[in-house]
Amino acid sequence: MKMSVRGVNYFVEICGEGEPIVLLHGFTGDCSTWDEIQKDLAHYQLIKVDILGHGQTDSPIEESRYQMEEVVEDLRNLLEQLQIHQAHFLGYSMGGRLALSFAAIYPNMVSSLILESSSPGLKLEQEKIDRRKSDERLASFILNNGMKAFVDYWERIPLFQSQSSLTNETRTQIRKQRLQNNPIGLANSLRGMGTGSQPSWWHKLHELKVPVLIICGEKDMKFCRIAQDMDDRLLNSRVHIVLNAGHAVHVEQSRIFGKIVSEFIQRFSTNNKGKRLQ
Repeated sequence: MKMSVRGVNYFVEICGEGEPIVLLHGFTGDCSTWDEIQKDLAHYQLIKVDILGHGQTDSPIEESRYQMEEVVEDLRNLLEQLQIHQAHFLGYSMGGRLALSFAAIYPNMVSSLILESSSPGLKLEQEKIDRRKSDERLASFILNNGMKAFVDYWERIPLFQSQSSLTNETRTQIRKQRLQNNPIGLANSLRGMGTGSQPSWWHKLHELKVPVLIICGEKDMKFCRIAQDMDDRLLNSRVHIVLNAGHAVHVEQSRIFGKIVSEFIQRFSTNNKGKRLQ
């Protein structure tokens, strides 16, 4: 369904009943990215959101509208309209950075946090500058060359090399979904919500009290290192490294991923408040 959120039309898919889980996809994705794990979360109310600039949600021209804090405010407003005061948050890559940003700004609205192949941003200012330059080049490439040229490039980056083992049907489906995105939306997402543009939350991790599960694929060594670093700073967290998976664990090992998430959320549901990760 479409929801008007602070002057922008958001596409939101809601299914099931029970405790709410907000599901946030990665860059170039949409809410359909979670279809394969939906059956594992059948006892919950799933709130699958097409993030600003993606899928069927609007793609405003104003770059400032895509700043991480602005999109966090969109999520808060969206949940307020749905009369949801607290939810579990599951985010993949860019969606994980959004989920963590939401938890940092509105900690009382988060029951638990599941971060897949994600980060709290960058630690050093020079790293942020370099990343913003890289994201700007990619944003310009998208606008100048169109979606097909961009998706051709995006499919070949090392981050997704492990997806070569997926079936042709699955790879075709992912490609088709990516091509449906709006080039303005993707370009502005890079400029506003990119890793170099968002606030760095490394200094805030020790303040988060909610249970946090960090999931990464064993083939994605960079994000496994980030996961361990985050785990060292968080008060109540653990890392789950999934074998035979790269960056998109929920795609490459969907059954295992769904089971991990379901068991974690069940442990920290309303009836089991106060438990700590071991």
